[in-house]
Amino acid sequence: MDNTLEIIKNLKQKINQINTGVEKKNVGTVVKVYDGIADVDGLSEVAYGEIVTITDSKGNNVRGLAMNLEEDKVGVIILDDYAYVSSGNQAETTGKILSLGVSNDFLGRVINPLGVIIDGGNEVKPDKFYQIEKVAPGVAMRKAIKQPLKTGILAVDSMFAIGRGQRELIIGDRGTGKTALAVDTIINQRDTDVYCIYVAIGQKASKVAQLKEILENNDAMSYTTIVSAAASDPATMQYIAPYAGVTLAEYLMDQGKDVLVIYDDLTKHAYAYRQISLLLKRPSGREAYPGDVFYLHSRLLERAARRDEAFGGGSITALPIIETQQGDVSAYIPTNVISITDGQIFLETGLFNAGQRPAINTGISVSRVGGDAQTKALKKVAGKLKLEMSQYQELAAFAQFGSDLDESTKAKLLRGSRVNEILKQPQYIPLSDTEQTIIVWAATNGYFDKIELKNVNSEKMKLVEKFKALYPETVDKLNETHELNDEILEKFQEIIKW
Repeated sequence: MDNTLEIIKNLKQKINQINTGVEKKNVGTVVKVYDGIADVDGLSEVAYGEIVTITDSKGNNVRGLAMNLEEDKVGVIILDDYAYVSSGNQAETTGKILSLGVSNDFLGRVINPLGVIIDGGNEVKPDKFYQIEKVAPGVAMRKAIKQPLKTGILAVDSMFAIGRGQRELIIGDRGTGKTALAVDTIINQRDTDVYCIYVAIGQKASKVAQLKEILENNDAMSYTTIVSAAASDPATMQYIAPYAGVTLAEYLMDQGKDVLVIYDDLTKHAYAYRQISLLLKRPSGREAYPGDVFYLHSRLLERAARRDEAFGGGSITALPIIETQQGDVSAYIPTNVISITDGQIFLETGLFNAGQRPAINTGISVSRVGGDAQTKALKKVAGKLKLEMSQYQELAAFAQFGSDLDESTKAKLLRGSRVNEILKQPQYIPLSDTEQTIIVWAATNGYFDKIELKNVNSEKMKLVEKFKALYPETVDKLNETHELNDEILEKFQEIIKW
């Protein structure tokens, strides 16, 4: 009897040790495929934003993203090549949310929105994986924006200063210099501690290659990552590109670093999302955009912040770009993004064609951080510059209708035309804070009034070089303190008497 019990006990132990290989899976079947979208039946336990793998007709695993959760089917947007995905293919949930592999080694490289190197160089092994959709930092985690992010562009830094952690919109028609302004800002971070991420959405691959070459020639590629979803890429890649860019920026911010992210441009991003939404048969609203198109950009741009030191410090500054049609800033997407950002730099076609580069309309442009993010020296001299420009624009419009102008009006028009001229700046030649302070002070104190208009731009640089040669100690002090005292102002007075 005891022997029988012992045999039964041993049998039970062996039965328990048997691995049957049974694994619980949530599997479905592809019902329909059209333009990068797959309708899948049977994925009852799938989550929104979860990665789904589809085994195509060639036996390859194709990744998709669950976007529409309906009673009878799941709408999946396909991320990889879907040439061999067809109805009847098996789909399976992974339990994973779409994530991006992140690493400091991505600096200096061109990647796609899935973190794959596309510049022809060696692959990069990710340090971590970050979910590309993330809740923006709350109020308690944020800090007031007071540290400047210097663009090196006189018109911007003097009148519409951008702070680290700010969201400043660059808006204008096609071919008005929006990308040029953003690239100049990247180049100006060369000797700072700011890292840059440029997100190219729906652009030609040749343009991205050209941009990379420009950054390399200006020694700016070493601290920059280009995230590219080219015009030839599916709409799904263009949709996730800006989220991939800000995800990489958050990885750098988690290390206490300051990061600049440029989204070029969010108009094409909205187009891609509209295309996906219409294919998913979501209800359309104004201009055929889905109802959540505002949330599309708000949840992206709110991730830009200056984080409090208690939460690791660091910042993400966002420069989204929006393309307008015929200067119409009241269209749907422009008004949405204007309401989300902390100001806008408006580039105007008329000014661009008239030779004003950068073609910034100082009347419509604004920074809601402004003076808080300026150095004390530049803030002190720039207030007068804004006044000169506003008076000049008003009087210039009025002067077109009459020739009998009093001496005071003529003087203001003369001064304004000179101030307007000093704001012209060649591309890829950023100006330092000290150089800007010298130029603005000289312009607003009449130094250029007696110089012919065509010579103003060359004379402003001669003045800067002369000041540097005569007063190197003053320049060093100004670079160090960024403050104007009586001693420095005396040197300014001396130089304009020469």
